[in-house]
Amino acid sequence: MGTANILVVEDDVDINRLLCTILEEAGYSCRAAFSGSEALLWAEKYEYDLIVLDLMLPGVTGEELIARIRQGKTMPIIVASAKVGVADRVNVLKLGADDFIPKPFDNAEVLARVEAQLRRSRQFAAPKADVLCAGPLTLDRESHCAAVAGEELPLTGREFDILALLMANPRRAFSRAQIYEAVWGEDFIGDENTVNVHVSNLRAKLSKADPERSYIKTVWGIGFKLAEPEG
Repeated sequence: MGTANILVVEDDVDINRLLCTILEEAGYSCRAAFSGSEALLWAEKYEYDLIVLDLMLPGVTGEELIARIRQGKTMPIIVASAKVGVADRVNVLKLGADDFIPKPFDNAEVLARVEAQLRRSRQFAAPKADVLCAGPLTLDRESHCAAVAGEELPLTGREFDILALLMANPRRAFSRAQIYEAVWGEDFIGDENTVNVHVSNLRAKLSKADPERSYIKTVWGIGFKLAEPEG
């Protein structure tokens, strides 16, 4: 395990201190922020490898913070929150979070999820000197950049990884379980909604960039694949 810089955003001083202690004892470097507004300042000034944040924050809420960070950054975001309803989880995934830990949390689980996200991030950030193309859509796995007709797409880490998987295997249909295991690096536990939300977000961004074309095809009874070239 290498070192990593982690931003911990939590207004409860004791919980913030606990999270930082868990991570620092594992060898990570932590920056503590106690409001959404403070977190935005740190995120704009410095680069972080991962962010752990609460949703109920003073100033800028956690939901707003995720949305604003995702306008230009792709580092993994883990939400640790007492808001544990299905709607809450789906909402933060749609906004661009990568994982969700309910409060009260187990210390070992926090560390395991952080390590898993960092492994996945580093795996896909590893230089691969190949550029994938599908019509005007290009994906450069070395620079971790996807673009339509030269216009960069603001993809989250998960969305980029899903698109890379489909573009690297243009004739293959992937089940939701296969996508989950390839992208999340974990055994599939039957929650198809996680994959559906990320594919839906990815489709929306592709459609906004290129309204005339569909890039991801639903294969009924199976899952998803890269759509065949049109015309």
